[in-house]
Amino acid sequence: MSVAAGLSLRHDFPGVGDWHYLDSAATAQKPGAVIDAIARAYGADYATVHRGVYERSANMTLAYEAARRKVAGFIGAASDSEIVYVRGATEGINLVAQCWAGTQLKAGDRILLSCLEHHSNIVPWQIVAEKVGAAIDVVPLTADGRIDLDAMAAMMMPAHRMVALAHVSNVLGSVLDCRRAAEIAHSVGAKILIDGCQAVPRLAVDVQALDCDFYVFSAHKLYGPTGIGVLWGRKELLDAMPPYQGGGSMIDKVTFEKTTYAPPPTRFEAGTPHITGVVGLSAAIDYVEGIGLDRIHAHECALVGKARAALEQINSVRVFGPADSAGILSFEVEGVHPHDVGTILDEGGVAIRAGHHCAQPLMRHLGVEATARASFGIYSDESDVDALVAGLERVRKIFG
Repeated sequence: MSVAAGLSLRHDFPGVGDWHYLDSAATAQKPGAVIDAIARAYGADYATVHRGVYERSANMTLAYEAARRKVAGFIGAASDSEIVYVRGATEGINLVAQCWAGTQLKAGDRILLSCLEHHSNIVPWQIVAEKVGAAIDVVPLTADGRIDLDAMAAMMMPAHRMVALAHVSNVLGSVLDCRRAAEIAHSVGAKILIDGCQAVPRLAVDVQALDCDFYVFSAHKLYGPTGIGVLWGRKELLDAMPPYQGGGSMIDKVTFEKTTYAPPPTRFEAGTPHITGVVGLSAAIDYVEGIGLDRIHAHECALVGKARAALEQINSVRVFGPADSAGILSFEVEGVHPHDVGTILDEGGVAIRAGHHCAQPLMRHLGVEATARASFGIYSDESDVDALVAGLERVRKIFG
């Protein structure tokens, strides 16, 4: 699929216009369909869920739970009872770390992560490891920036109880063979959590086919609103986990002597939920499915390929990650700090990310303090690549 034959959906995104927005890996712009759905949810449709006996509350409850079923179908869950609404992937990982690892792991057990993980898939495991006396091991990367599954297989031992890996790296765009990673983890009886934040907006995900045990993602990277995300977990694992927070909704019966808890997923959804966020997430899934994830992925791959080829022709630019990176391209300009690169590009209407991208261990592995990162989305097109390249030529001229 050529770039010219790709998507042309800029007109659906009122926040984009003529702006060359290349920071979709941080957060995606929102299509009008999602904005309109959220506006209706806050306006004519607004009411609480699960509690009201009046018609509008009942209708909002139906929409809220219909969204849960939609999410289940979107990622191939066996049941909507396996879908837990959380504030985002970070909260989903923390929930699993505290409520599964924190209750199942003991001193001497081990947790396996990789060198390219986002801080949100490192720090929660460090907290629980310190709490229970577990140790953390780190899988190295291949030369082109993939999680080295051969090394992972050699490292695995019965003491490993939990593995947590990114489906797609937020810095390198490298894609994990989740099925093989799950097979390796399960070979010693470990559970595996997959961070799907960068995968769900561009790859078709089937958690049953991947054979993972937990999967998390955030709506705001999927063209949906902030403050809402999803934790998927196998039913038998969720059933065995204690609540994450206490409060309204997550209970069965409360007395001062004893409280009993609702079954999952309600057990993990204390308090009034992010109702409008769920509505926005549902609309975002509708929008993405209406286009087709295969088309989205092909479109982004074509743009990344064009950008990579152009940047590799610039002698002072070093490009990181594999040639088939998914929607993300990180690079450095020799002798120029990424923040300066980002500032100069911004003057030309090009928005990129510059920094450590919440992946400081990966930066140390790459031998840099920070990188510049261009990340693509549904609304990206050839003009964005051309503007990026032109902006980097200006960086070279300014810094000689």
